[in-house]
This record gives sequence, structure tokens and C-alpha cells, in this order.
Amino acid sequence: MDRAAGSATEHPFATHDDARLRAAQARVTRAVDELGVTFGGGDTAPVGRWELDTVPLVLDADEWARLDAGVTQRSRLLDAVLTDLYGERTVLRRGLVPPEVVFRHRGYLRAAHGVTVPGPHRLFFHAVDLVRDAGGEFRVLSDRTQAPSGAGYALADRSILARAVPGEFRAVNPRPVGTYVGAVRVALVEAAPPAAEDPTVVVLSPGAGSETAFDQAHLASVLGFPLVESADLVVQDGAVWMRSLGRLRRVHVVVRRVDDDHVDPLDLRPESRLGVVGLLDVARRGAVTVVNTVGSGVLENPALAAAVPELTRALLGEEPLLPSVPTYWAGTDAVRSHLRATVSSLVFHHATTGEAVVGARLTAAESADLLARVDADPTAWSAREIPDLGATPVGPAGHRRPGVGLDARPVGLRVFDVATRAGYVTMTGGLGQVLVTDPLTEPMTSTAAQDVWVSPGRRDSDTATSVRRDDGPRTARRRETADPVSSPRVLNDLYWMGRYAERAESVGRLLVAGSGCVREYGVESPASRVVLAAITRVSGTEPGFAAAGTRADVIAEFRSLTVDPRRLGSAAQSVAALARCARAVRDQLGQDTWAVLHRVDQVLAEAAVASVADEATLWATQSRVVGSMLAVAGLTAESMVRDPGWHLMDLGRRLDRAAAITALAAAAIEGDHPPDVTEIVLSAVLAAADSSVTYRRRYRGVPTLGAVIDLVLADPINPRSIVFQIDRIAADLAALPGAEVTSRPMRALDVLRTTVRRLEPGDVDTESGRADLRVVLDSVLGDLTRLADAVVETHLSGPGGTQPLSGHGAGRVLS
Repeated sequence: MDRAAGSATEHPFATHDDARLRAAQARVTRAVDELGVTFGGGDTAPVGRWELDTVPLVLDADEWARLDAGVTQRSRLLDAVLTDLYGERTVLRRGLVPPEVVFRHRGYLRAAHGVTVPGPHRLFFHAVDLVRDAGGEFRVLSDRTQAPSGAGYALADRSILARAVPGEFRAVNPRPVGTYVGAVRVALVEAAPPAAEDPTVVVLSPGAGSETAFDQAHLASVLGFPLVESADLVVQDGAVWMRSLGRLRRVHVVVRRVDDDHVDPLDLRPESRLGVVGLLDVARRGAVTVVNTVGSGVLENPALAAAVPELTRALLGEEPLLPSVPTYWAGTDAVRSHLRATVSSLVFHHATTGEAVVGARLTAAESADLLARVDADPTAWSAREIPDLGATPVGPAGHRRPGVGLDARPVGLRVFDVATRAGYVTMTGGLGQVLVTDPLTEPMTSTAAQDVWVSPGRRDSDTATSVRRDDGPRTARRRETADPVSSPRVLNDLYWMGRYAERAESVGRLLVAGSGCVREYGVESPASRVVLAAITRVSGTEPGFAAAGTRADVIAEFRSLTVDPRRLGSAAQSVAALARCARAVRDQLGQDTWAVLHRVDQVLAEAAVASVADEATLWATQSRVVGSMLAVAGLTAESMVRDPGWHLMDLGRRLDRAAAITALAAAAIEGDHPPDVTEIVLSAVLAAADSSVTYRRRYRGVPTLGAVIDLVLADPINPRSIVFQIDRIAADLAALPGAEVTSRPMRALDVLRTTVRRLEPGDVDTESGRADLRVVLDSVLGDLTRLADAVVETHLSGPGGTQPLSGHGAGRVLS
């Protein structure tokens, strides 16, 4: 294969025409959506789909062997440099690195001195960004040493492509990437302080607003470690603890996905809300291991890259195995003279501010101004050549040119490795990125990702993840007792997931029942008007149908309550809120749940743009919302362990269902209607309460008010009745750690039970009986509200404020 020219003569997709590639791309895109892979979000960019090209970046075994050796050599070198810079500083005393290169860079943190980590390596995670030049050779563009992102995306990409293009995947039989996960898991357990017998490892995230939130959550889920935010952790008694239902659990290893200077507001940036107060002091004392080590950002200094060849010879006694894109430090006259002559072919970086200036995009006046700034403060500046990039085969998502089929574009490659006791272990392959080169940006952005397939060959390094140690590694043990590790923030989101899922289902059922009534009896019939008023009351969307005078108005209201995510009380709004909560606890949920959430979101989006005259799509959408929420309920019931998170999710569901049924019952007994109207209304109530079949089997007659109210209020074996919900609420509360009969939620539950005992459905045939029942139902709603408040204040906490990481416009940049 002619790598430099991007020839596809040996590529597994070489014979695919445009139609076949686009069909494969559609399968890839559908799988991305169903897995919920996203990128972006924050203050300036919406959460967007992760663009994955159907065409992988294919490397042969020999080429990978050279890359593997070069990346691990570079990791060993940077590990030695990092240890020295925060230790004896021999590289500075020997003149291998000018002191200004280190001390003027924003990544050098004096507060990080004294922080040590167990084991021989200070640099734990390392990612190397490479580009392929016009000659087909990979060159190092930059190093990622603070909190490298992308490994989670790479694992997801492999899973997606293996399913979307199985024939091509089998033909190449690429070496697996999953073995890297095993190496990381063992290495993190081994990184714990020596005294920790059963270490707890957590992944510290900036939050769901981070543009790489999926990457963080997916990796945490694959590793099996809790994903936490700063509000979930606290420093106390010289250690780091995770909050969990009013208790504290000791944390031994913190995998940070937060930049260096944000990890501790006490020692670093006081305005940071992403870090943990006092974390650095605990790390200095050796009571917790933070990886990557705080202060490792100094290795991302472009000026330091200029010294890599000499450092490799001096510290390792080896020649560099991976060439770098030429980089220059502007601290000498000779270098500045070269920069002046080649400004249009360079990217300039300021060490303190992080500013990057692409010389090729400057006018003559702007170039002169830049060079004057460099001359005025030369030790703060470095410059990197703009590489002449080669091209590699890409597919439809990579080139975005309809009808082209396979094309060639410049690509980047991010390779990941992790420090184990026996040395650095590399993910076989990595994350490919189709680069944006016009206009040239800095840092380089990508239009799509590529999976990286390494052709089979010697698999020695692939099986090296069970790293040997002379003293034997720690191994994970199954805890025999239920020991919850979920933080209040996670529990809070699971609780609201239950509430919003039930709310979406309840509204969906109301809409299905109401639309059926309208289709059967018309919008002007008294029965339809009673049912429509009940929908407005239960959904809390006044004035709602009361302001809908014509059939067109009624249909418009149905449409709004179904598909408008901005309408409080609508099905779409509840589904959107459910999805937001789910994203915040992504590591807790399986792939099937994401597939269901994607499908219902897609159904609502399609219905929202359908013609207003297309009633069939609207009615079908209501049913599909209900079906999707039932699928979510089934998945959580059958796939989640019965830990506090599940009980709180179920508790949220039961509280919302009880409130909806109570409001529905109150609407059903409103007014005195003729028998034919009452029969239609009660049939709709039974449908909305999913109790029609139960009623027909039990009573074998037309619905009567007393029997219907008894079934939905007081039947202890009807899973839709209020009494049934109260029994489930009691069981869920009792299952929570620290549950006591004198706790505030339990006391509120006792009050609710006392109120429910006053329900006398048999009296509803009289106006006075209905009036008394309405008073009791109002009391039930109030008691449910107070019980929900007690649950939140006793067992939960809000997610807290986080600072979303901003997006980067149309392209993607992984930190």
C-alpha cells in the first residue's frame, strides 16, 4: 500500500463502491446513536454525535511494532524527565533543558513538589499524537500527559465497527484493544498506597457538561470504577473519602480527568469548582494516589519537545525511535533568526498563556507584530513546523463528498499507554482522526474518528497485560456484603431518572387514551371534553385543552403535549429530562438502555417535523413513547442489581406513579355526568392507568365509578394502584442504608398511609361521597409531595455546580 499517496490497493475497503460504503456508514452511524456516543457540550457547543468513519486506519504488524517501541520509549523518557523536574532537576543543572523552558510554562506547578506515587513511574497515563508525513512516516506532533482523553472513544469505536462491518473485520482480523483495559485495571489497583488492602479507585470527571463526558463515563464503566465529580469527594482526617448515603468511603486512587491547576482549589486555582479541596496535601502525605500525577502538564510544553532527541540520549542512552515534527525554542538568537525566515511555515506557542498562532494565516503586518512579540519575550515562545501531511484512505464520514466512495485525507493517530510495575503497556491501535487542514487550525481538529486496525502478527505485547510482579499483584475481591459506593449525586440522578421515566409513560398513556376518545367520539362530545380536561389537569399544562375550541386546536394541543420538549408537562420534555439524567450516570447504564433512549428521541424528532396534517404519525408516536418507557422499566428491573441506586430509582418511579394516579382519580370524580359519558370517561381512566384488562377480568361488565376507583386506589395487588405504590415505597425506603422507623421519610410515609386509609371508594356514587374523596385525594397529593421532599433532603443532594468545558466549533479537539 502506498501510504504517502493514500493508495487503497491493499485496503480492505478498496473494492467498495460509494453505495456500499454509504450503506456501511449508515450502520455505523446508527450504532453510534444507539450506544449514545457523543462529543461536545458546555457553554458554547451543543452535545453532538460522535462522527465515526466506516473506513478504519489499517496498520501492518511491522509498522505497529515500530510505533509501539517508539511510544513506550517516549513514555519512559518523559517519565524520567517528570521525576527529575519535581525532584533533583539534574536536566536543568546539566543544561539539557533551559530553566526558562520549565519555569515559564503554565504546566509547571510548584505546589506539586513533594507529591510522590507508589511504584517506579510518575507518569501513569500517556498519549502520543502522531501524524503521517508525505513520505509515509509517522511523526510525533504532541504529547498528552495531564488527563489524556480518547481511550474510551477508541474502545467504543472498535465495538461499533466490529458489528457494523463484520466481513471486513474478519478479513483483517485486527489485534484486540481490550487487553489494554486489563492492564489499566491492574495498574490502577497497584498504584494505591501500600497500606491499602482492598483499594477503592474512582474516576474524577469535570461533569456531564464536559465535551468528552462519554469518553470518561465509558472508560469508567469498562474499568468498573465509580465515575465521580468534585462534590462527591471530601478530604477529612488526612484522607480522601467518597460521600455515599450519609456515609464516607475511603478512596485510595483518583484517576483525574480534570486539568492540573483545577484539581485543588486550596493549593491551585481557588475559583475552581472541578477539584477537591485539600487533595494535593493528602497526595503529598501518600494517603491517596492521583493519576496522572499533579504537575505532569509541564511535559506538554512544545518547547520541551525540542530537547527530546538530546534528552533521550542523555537519560536513556538510546537514539530516538520516533521522529518528531521539528520544534524550536525561541530563546537563542540563532533560532529566532530561523523563525523570522520561516514564519509562514510555523505554529507559534506561548508558554504562559497557551496562545497558539498559525503563521500561515497571518498578513505581513500581523507576522511582523508576532515576531516583535517574540523578540520582546523570547523565552516564552516556541514554534513548531507545519508538517507536510500524507493521505490515508477515508470513507464518507471522513471526506463528506457525496458520490466519491473511498477518498484520501490526512489523518492523525493517538496512541495510549499505561505504566505498570513491569513497564509501559500500549493499547494496540488507538484513536484515528481525519484531520481538518483547510483552514489550518491549532490545535489540529478532526472531522471524524477512525478505528485503528493493526494486522495480526506477533501478539507477545497483546498478552502482556497480566503483568508479573515479584511480590504478586493485588487482585480485586468480591465483597460479600452490599456495600454501596454510589455518591449522592449519582443517586439523585437515578432517582430523577425513575421519576421522569414514569412521568413520560403516564403522560404518554393519557395522550393515547385521550386521542382514542377523540377519534371515536369527536372533540365536541361531552365525554371527550371530560377526558381532555383530565389530561390537562394530570399533566399540569393549564389552560391546555380548555383553550382548544376547534378540532384543529385540539390536535395542535395533542402535538404540543407529545413532541415539544420545551413544553413543561409534555411527553417530550420528560423524555429529554430523562436523557439528561441518564447522561449524568452513563457509567451506570447498559448499552440496551441507550438504544431505547435513542430510538424514542428519534421517534419524537421525526414526529416534530412531520406535517401537521399527519395525525397517524402523531398517534403512533404516543404509543411508541409508552412502549419505550416500558422498555426502560423492563431493562432497569431486569438488569440492575438491587443496590441503593436501584431502590431510589424505583422509589422515584413509585412516587410519580402514585401522584399521577391520584390526580387521575380526582379528575375522574369531577362533576356528575350521564351514564353514557361516565362509561366512556371511566374506560379512558382505566386505559390511562393500564388497568383495563384487570377490570374486565374481574368485573365482567361496564365500568362503574366505585369499582374503577377501588381498583386504581385501594387494590393492594394491582401494580397501578396507589396502595400498591405505597407498599413499594415502604420497601424501597427500608432497603436504603441507615433506614430507621423514626427517619423523616418514614414519618412522612406513615402520614401518607394514614391519609390513604381514609379512602372509601364505595361512597363515590353520591355527591357528598365524591366531595369527601376529593378532599382525601388532595391530602394524598400533599403527603406525596412532602414525602418526596423528605427523601431528597435525607438521602440525596443536587448535582452541584460544575464548570462545563467549552466546545470547539465545527471540529473536534481531544485534550
